[in-house]
Amino acid sequence: MLQNTFTWLDDHHDKIAVEEVMRGDPAVPWTILRLPMVYGPGDPLHRFFPLLKRITDGRSSILHSEDLAGWRGPRGYVENVAHAIAVVATSDQAAGRIYNICEEPSLPELAWQTRIAKQMNWTGKFVLLPRGQTPKHLLQPGNAAQHVVASCERIRTELGYEELVEIEEAIRRTIAWEQRNPPSTVNPQQFDYSAEDAAIANLP
Repeated sequence: MLQNTFTWLDDHHDKIAVEEVMRGDPAVPWTILRLPMVYGPGDPLHRFFPLLKRITDGRSSILHSEDLAGWRGPRGYVENVAHAIAVVATSDQAAGRIYNICEEPSLPELAWQTRIAKQMNWTGKFVLLPRGQTPKHLLQPGNAAQHVVASCERIRTELGYEELVEIEEAIRRTIAWEQRNPPSTVNPQQFDYSAEDAAIANLP
């Protein structure tokens, strides 16, 4: 889930300014890599944890706001992202180029979570709610109608990059790591099941 993923994001967050500085200095040999949301073993944000905990806790329904369920953003498994960085770092052809690194296609959030839940053999259902009826602890800042979709065709065609770990295996490994390494602290407000049950009860 995306909960607590964007706590670092504010109106002043802008990586493009750094890119422009690097590209504007002729004395600096540069290659720019635009990385995705990286998941997998060692993820400090524990991106899978909110979903896995709800499944482990026996929740038969998991809620999403309708806008967030359809949001699409770039993802990448940690070993694949590391491999892409190594490919670029060892290629003379990469000098002066900009590469996106991400899985393709960029799945909507609901489709992504459905793949994770399937591997957990979860038999419950995802329930989509209008944003105004979604419990506040499940909402995210920003405009979910604005997708963040990138193409990594350039690194594939120019440098021959391919993922070392296919997506289903990447999900399996991430689930296994997360189950062995839950967060050291958990905010109970993130799992306000009473509010979630009330929202379900108020459905027409």
